[in-house]
Amino acid sequence: MPDILVISPIHRDGLARLEAEPGFTLIPPSEVTPASLPGLLARAEGIIVRGTRVDHALLDQAPRLRFVCRHGVGYDSVDVPALTERGITLAITPEANAASVAEHALMLMLALSRQVVHFNAGVRRGDWVVPSSSPTQDLAGRAVLLLGFGRIGTRVARLCAAFGMRVLVHDPFIPANTIRGLGYEPAPDLPAALAQAEIVSLHCPSNATTRGMVDVAFLAAMRPGALLVNTARGTLVDEAALEAALRSGHLAGAGLDVIAEEPMTTAIPLLSLDTVIVTPHVAASTAQGLRRMALASAENTIQFFTGTLAPDCIVNPEVAGAA
Repeated sequence: MPDILVISPIHRDGLARLEAEPGFTLIPPSEVTPASLPGLLARAEGIIVRGTRVDHALLDQAPRLRFVCRHGVGYDSVDVPALTERGITLAITPEANAASVAEHALMLMLALSRQVVHFNAGVRRGDWVVPSSSPTQDLAGRAVLLLGFGRIGTRVARLCAAFGMRVLVHDPFIPANTIRGLGYEPAPDLPAALAQAEIVSLHCPSNATTRGMVDVAFLAAMRPGALLVNTARGTLVDEAALEAALRSGHLAGAGLDVIAEEPMTTAIPLLSLDTVIVTPHVAASTAQGLRRMALASAENTIQFFTGTLAPDCIVNPEVAGAA
């Protein structure tokens, strides 16, 4: 009978699913305190985590641990090699938040293009002005470049197409004919695509190849007046370079759901710019998205211990196997 520790609060339906599964003992987040956590980790064979850092220090307290499920898709806070060394499987919830994040990306495109924050602030000051000329833009007819064409990127592409946008896709892991067959434009030449796109939206993981990819050269290659949207990972972007590109007027705006260092404890310089919208990594956290991620975390955990976990949920398959 595996003991499953849920370290941080998740949707109640995910907890209920674990409680209802015969042969499983749920240790709910209501029992977790700084004082109790070491003892609970010592019992746990499986854990579900949100933002908790899973590293050697935590693993040293969890000698029985066999399975970790990340409530979401990113695992920047998890030391995957440390898990692998100890034969511990790491899983994610790959489909659960994709629709929510895709909608958030489109919302940022709309908010920036139509200057919603600016107009809302004006009305609250008493300014009810319908301008005779406007800096706002329609999405229809504009070119958007998606960097990454996975579960989220493909959904963003569909939403953008529904708004009448021209959709370019840069993803070296997806065949050009696949992109073309879905009705979008492959963009293998990144600098050329950046020069065309009026909006660039990031949908790739943060790894050794992509970390810091949005640097001075990347931003300089972007079309003057373009917008940058990032709902992926903050570490993809050199924030100082982005600030400089915005202050110079080379870029017209940026919509960010993620920043380089989270949680933010000190205001980053980008917040001083009216052309920037920042949300606190909440793209996935709609009511529906949180429920889906909690249920998927519970199902992943149950399936691991019953030997039925789907391979596409597993991050380190070299140690994965039937429980």
